[in-house]
Amino acid sequence: MYREHWPLVCGFLLRRTRDPHLAEDLAQETFVKATRALLGWRGENPAAWLLAIARNVLVDHVRRRRLELALPAPDELGVPPLHVEALAVRDALDRLPEQHRKLLTLVYFDGFSLVEVAAMTGRKHATIKTAVWRARAAFAETYGAVR
Repeated sequence: MYREHWPLVCGFLLRRTRDPHLAEDLAQETFVKATRALLGWRGENPAAWLLAIARNVLVDHVRRRRLELALPAPDELGVPPLHVEALAVRDALDRLPEQHRKLLTLVYFDGFSLVEVAAMTGRKHATIKTAVWRARAAFAETYGAVR
């Protein structure tokens, strides 16, 4: 399981931390926790199970560090103020069927790649790619009706 899923778990953590050394440390911790929890594993998709553990390890790491950084003012970052369009996007998402909303949230808000979503759901990459395409089309149609 380690050899097969190490690239997926480490890649997931690397995209979240952007620190290769920290990502490797957290991936090691993920596999240690997975080994300890192996007796409780119900035999579901191993990639999805490991990614869930990796996410929890990352959340625990962030909580332990509790670093609070002063954020610069939005105008210093060049961030535009919250726009009414953000509310329209959220409203359009809320009107979508659960499956479309979940896929779009995983890919565009949570930042999972299509390969990671495929691993989490136990479906093929091509199937997820098509499902995300359909979800985007449904969103575009709904968003056009909301605006």
